[in-house]
Amino acid sequence: MITIRRDGENHDIDGGWFRARWHFSFDSYREPENDSFGAMRVFNDDRLIPGAVWPLHPHADIEGLTYVVEGSFGHQDNVGGPFGPLPAGSVQRMTLGSGALHSELNASKDEPMRFIQIWILPDTPDLPPGVEQRVFTREDRTDRLLRVIGPEGGEVVKVHQDASVHVALLGPDVEVTHPLGERRGPYVYVIDGAAWLEGEKVGTGDAAKVTDQAALTIRAGGPTELILVDVPLRFEAVGHWKGHI
Repeated sequence: MITIRRDGENHDIDGGWFRARWHFSFDSYREPENDSFGAMRVFNDDRLIPGAVWPLHPHADIEGLTYVVEGSFGHQDNVGGPFGPLPAGSVQRMTLGSGALHSELNASKDEPMRFIQIWILPDTPDLPPGVEQRVFTREDRTDRLLRVIGPEGGEVVKVHQDASVHVALLGPDVEVTHPLGERRGPYVYVIDGAAWLEGEKVGTGDAAKVTDQAALTIRAGGPTELILVDVPLRFEAVGHWKGHI
Protein backbone atom coordinates (compact mmCIF):
# COMPACT_ATOMS: atom_id res chain seq x y z
CA MET A 1 0.00 0.00 0.00
CA ILE A 2 1.27 3.47 -0.92
CA THR A 3 0.06 6.54 0.99
CA ILE A 4 1.00 9.83 -0.67
CA ARG A 5 1.50 13.07 1.25
CA ARG A 6 1.63 15.97 -1.16
CA ASP A 7 4.07 18.83 -0.78
CA GLY A 8 1.39 21.30 0.31
CA GLU A 9 0.29 19.04 3.17
CA ASN A 10 3.65 19.32 4.95
CA HIS A 11 4.03 22.05 7.56
CA ASP A 12 5.79 25.10 6.09
CA ILE A 13 7.64 27.36 8.51
CA ASP A 14 9.59 30.50 7.64
CA GLY A 15 11.88 31.85 10.35
CA GLY A 16 13.59 34.45 8.17
CA TRP A 17 17.08 32.96 8.39
CA PHE A 18 15.67 29.46 7.86
CA ARG A 19 12.75 27.87 6.07
CA ALA A 20 11.60 24.30 6.54
CA ARG A 21 9.02 21.69 5.63
CA TRP A 22 8.18 19.46 8.60
CA HIS A 23 6.63 16.11 7.63
CA PHE A 24 5.72 15.02 11.18
CA SER A 25 4.91 16.70 14.49
CA PHE A 26 7.96 18.75 15.40
CA ASP A 27 8.78 21.54 17.86
CA SER A 28 5.65 23.72 18.18
CA TYR A 29 3.85 21.95 15.31
CA ARG A 30 1.52 19.19 16.45
CA GLU A 31 -0.16 16.64 14.22
CA PRO A 32 -1.06 13.73 16.57
CA GLU A 33 -2.13 11.38 13.78
CA ASN A 34 1.13 11.94 11.91
CA ASP A 35 3.94 12.05 14.45
CA SER A 36 6.17 9.23 13.16
CA PHE A 37 6.61 6.39 10.69
CA GLY A 38 7.92 3.28 12.39
CA ALA A 39 11.30 4.06 13.94
CA MET A 40 11.50 7.40 12.13
CA ARG A 41 10.34 10.26 14.35
CA VAL A 42 11.33 13.33 12.29
CA PHE A 43 11.74 14.15 8.60
CA ASN A 44 12.48 17.81 7.84
CA ASP A 45 13.55 19.56 4.64
CA ASP A 46 15.56 22.55 5.92
CA ARG A 47 17.04 25.58 4.18
CA LEU A 48 19.43 28.11 5.75
CA ILE A 49 20.38 31.51 4.36
CA PRO A 50 24.11 32.27 3.87
CA GLY A 51 26.01 32.29 7.17
CA ALA A 52 23.01 31.15 9.24
CA VAL A 53 23.66 29.18 12.41
CA TRP A 54 21.13 27.01 14.23
CA PRO A 55 22.16 27.61 17.86
CA LEU A 56 23.47 24.75 19.97
CA HIS A 57 20.55 22.78 21.44
CA PRO A 58 20.23 19.54 23.43
CA HIS A 59 18.75 16.14 22.55
CA ALA A 60 18.99 12.60 23.90
CA ASP A 61 18.30 9.07 22.60
CA ILE A 62 18.14 10.15 18.95
CA GLU A 63 20.10 9.12 15.90
CA GLY A 64 20.21 12.44 14.03
CA LEU A 65 20.79 11.84 10.31
CA THR A 66 21.60 14.51 7.72
CA TYR A 67 21.65 14.40 3.93
CA VAL A 68 23.11 17.50 2.28
CA VAL A 69 21.05 18.51 -0.76
CA GLU A 70 22.90 21.69 -1.76
CA GLY A 71 25.43 24.14 -0.39
CA SER A 72 27.95 23.60 2.40
CA PHE A 73 26.75 21.98 5.64
CA GLY A 74 28.57 22.81 8.87
CA HIS A 75 28.28 21.17 12.27
CA GLN A 76 29.27 21.92 15.86
CA ASP A 77 28.72 19.99 19.10
CA ASN A 78 30.02 19.61 22.64
CA VAL A 79 31.49 16.11 22.18
CA GLY A 80 34.23 16.60 19.60
CA GLY A 81 33.09 19.01 16.89
CA PRO A 82 33.32 21.21 14.88
CA PHE A 83 33.75 19.15 11.74
CA GLY A 84 34.74 20.28 8.27
CA PRO A 85 31.96 21.44 5.93
CA LEU A 86 30.14 18.76 3.93
CA PRO A 87 29.22 19.24 0.24
CA ALA A 88 26.02 18.12 -1.50
CA GLY A 89 25.56 14.35 -1.46
CA SER A 90 27.19 13.90 1.95
CA VAL A 91 25.64 12.26 4.98
CA GLN A 92 26.18 12.57 8.72
CA ARG A 93 24.98 10.69 11.77
CA MET A 94 25.08 12.16 15.24
CA THR A 95 24.27 9.79 18.07
CA LEU A 96 22.82 11.96 20.82
CA GLY A 97 22.42 8.96 23.14
CA SER A 98 22.99 9.90 26.76
CA GLY A 99 22.65 13.58 25.84
CA ALA A 100 24.59 16.15 23.82
CA LEU A 101 24.44 19.62 22.31
CA HIS A 102 24.66 20.13 18.55
CA SER A 103 24.29 22.86 15.97
CA GLU A 104 23.73 22.91 12.21
CA LEU A 105 25.04 25.85 10.19
CA ASN A 106 25.51 27.13 6.67
CA ALA A 107 29.27 27.11 6.20
CA SER A 108 29.00 29.51 3.24
CA LYS A 109 28.67 33.27 3.64
CA ASP A 110 27.45 33.63 0.05
CA GLU A 111 25.32 30.64 -0.93
CA PRO A 112 22.15 29.13 0.62
CA MET A 113 22.23 25.62 2.05
CA ARG A 114 19.63 22.87 2.06
CA PHE A 115 19.64 19.62 4.01
CA ILE A 116 17.31 16.80 4.99
CA GLN A 117 17.18 16.11 8.73
CA ILE A 118 15.95 12.72 9.93
CA TRP A 119 15.56 11.41 13.47
CA ILE A 120 15.72 7.66 13.95
CA LEU A 121 14.90 6.21 17.36
CA PRO A 122 17.84 3.99 18.43
CA ASP A 123 17.70 0.34 19.47
CA THR A 124 19.79 0.98 22.59
CA PRO A 125 19.32 3.70 25.26
CA ASP A 126 21.99 6.04 26.59
CA LEU A 127 24.56 5.40 23.86
CA PRO A 128 27.78 7.44 24.07
CA PRO A 129 27.37 10.56 21.89
CA GLY A 130 29.38 10.62 18.68
CA VAL A 131 29.48 11.69 15.05
CA GLU A 132 30.24 9.90 11.79
CA GLN A 133 30.04 11.47 8.35
CA ARG A 134 30.95 10.61 4.78
CA VAL A 135 31.10 12.30 1.39
CA PHE A 136 29.46 10.57 -1.59
CA THR A 137 29.88 11.92 -5.10
CA ARG A 138 27.23 12.71 -7.67
CA GLU A 139 28.47 9.77 -9.72
CA ASP A 140 28.02 7.45 -6.72
CA ARG A 141 24.28 8.06 -6.63
CA THR A 142 23.56 8.47 -10.36
CA ASP A 143 20.95 6.04 -11.77
CA ARG A 144 20.91 3.84 -8.67
CA LEU A 145 19.58 3.73 -5.13
CA LEU A 146 22.80 4.27 -3.20
CA ARG A 147 22.81 2.94 0.37
CA VAL A 148 24.54 5.63 2.44
CA ILE A 149 23.47 4.80 6.04
CA GLY A 150 22.78 1.40 7.62
CA PRO A 151 23.24 -0.65 10.79
CA GLU A 152 26.20 -2.56 9.33
CA GLY A 153 28.52 0.43 9.08
CA GLY A 154 31.70 -0.20 7.10
CA GLU A 155 31.23 1.33 3.66
CA VAL A 156 28.16 3.24 4.88
CA VAL A 157 27.63 5.47 7.89
CA LYS A 158 26.44 3.38 10.83
CA VAL A 159 23.07 3.96 12.52
CA HIS A 160 22.09 2.29 15.81
CA GLN A 161 18.83 0.84 14.55
CA ASP A 162 17.75 -1.66 11.89
CA ALA A 163 17.19 1.18 9.43
CA SER A 164 18.82 2.42 6.24
CA VAL A 165 18.95 5.51 4.04
CA HIS A 166 19.28 5.43 0.25
CA VAL A 167 19.70 8.36 -2.17
CA ALA A 168 19.44 8.59 -5.94
CA LEU A 169 19.85 10.88 -8.94
CA LEU A 170 17.81 9.23 -11.69
CA GLY A 171 17.71 10.08 -15.37
CA PRO A 172 14.44 10.04 -17.36
CA ASP A 173 12.76 6.60 -17.39
CA VAL A 174 15.46 5.03 -15.19
CA GLU A 175 13.86 2.38 -12.97
CA VAL A 176 15.12 1.10 -9.62
CA THR A 177 13.62 -1.46 -7.24
CA HIS A 178 13.92 -1.56 -3.46
CA PRO A 179 13.10 -4.90 -1.75
CA LEU A 180 11.18 -4.80 1.55
CA GLY A 181 11.43 -7.08 4.52
CA GLU A 182 8.53 -8.20 6.69
CA ARG A 183 7.09 -5.46 8.93
CA ARG A 184 9.22 -2.83 7.21
CA GLY A 185 8.35 0.26 5.27
CA PRO A 186 10.19 2.81 3.14
CA TYR A 187 9.50 6.53 3.30
CA VAL A 188 10.22 8.04 -0.12
CA TYR A 189 10.68 11.79 -0.65
CA VAL A 190 11.08 13.49 -4.03
CA ILE A 191 13.67 16.20 -3.46
CA ASP A 192 13.34 17.41 -7.04
CA GLY A 193 11.73 16.05 -10.18
CA ALA A 194 8.97 13.50 -10.74
CA ALA A 195 8.59 9.75 -10.48
CA TRP A 196 6.16 6.86 -10.53
CA LEU A 197 5.91 4.68 -7.42
CA GLU A 198 4.22 1.64 -8.90
CA GLY A 199 1.10 3.36 -10.32
CA GLU A 200 1.30 6.53 -8.21
CA LYS A 201 2.78 9.71 -9.66
CA VAL A 202 4.75 11.96 -7.30
CA GLY A 203 6.56 15.25 -7.84
CA THR A 204 8.88 17.67 -6.09
CA GLY A 205 8.11 17.84 -2.37
CA ASP A 206 5.80 14.82 -2.35
CA ALA A 207 6.44 11.93 0.06
CA ALA A 208 5.10 8.38 0.30
CA LYS A 209 4.71 5.84 3.07
CA VAL A 210 4.91 2.30 1.67
CA THR A 211 3.66 -0.70 3.63
CA ASP A 212 2.60 -4.32 3.05
CA GLN A 213 4.60 -4.81 -0.12
CA ALA A 214 7.44 -7.19 -1.01
CA ALA A 215 9.22 -4.53 -3.08
CA LEU A 216 8.87 -0.98 -4.39
CA THR A 217 9.67 -0.04 -7.98
CA ILE A 218 10.46 3.60 -8.75
CA ARG A 219 10.61 5.00 -12.29
CA ALA A 220 11.82 8.53 -12.91
CA GLY A 221 9.57 10.73 -15.01
CA GLY A 222 12.50 13.07 -15.75
CA PRO A 223 15.73 14.06 -13.99
CA THR A 224 14.87 13.25 -10.37
CA GLU A 225 16.60 13.36 -6.99
CA LEU A 226 15.06 11.38 -4.16
CA ILE A 227 15.77 9.90 -0.75
CA LEU A 228 14.38 6.66 0.69
CA VAL A 229 14.41 5.80 4.40
CA ASP A 230 13.74 2.12 5.21
CA VAL A 231 12.60 1.55 8.81
CA PRO A 232 11.11 -1.18 10.99
CA LEU A 233 7.42 -0.50 11.52
CA ARG A 234 7.34 -2.39 14.81
CA PHE A 235 10.06 -1.89 17.38
CA GLU A 236 10.60 -1.23 21.07
CA ALA A 237 11.15 2.41 21.95
CA VAL A 238 13.98 3.02 24.39
CA GLY A 239 15.34 5.69 26.70
CA HIS A 240 13.94 9.21 26.44
CA TRP A 241 11.28 8.20 23.88
CA LYS A 242 9.85 5.15 25.68
CA GLY A 243 6.12 5.53 26.04
CA HIS A 244 5.97 8.62 23.84
CA ILE A 245 5.46 7.17 20.36
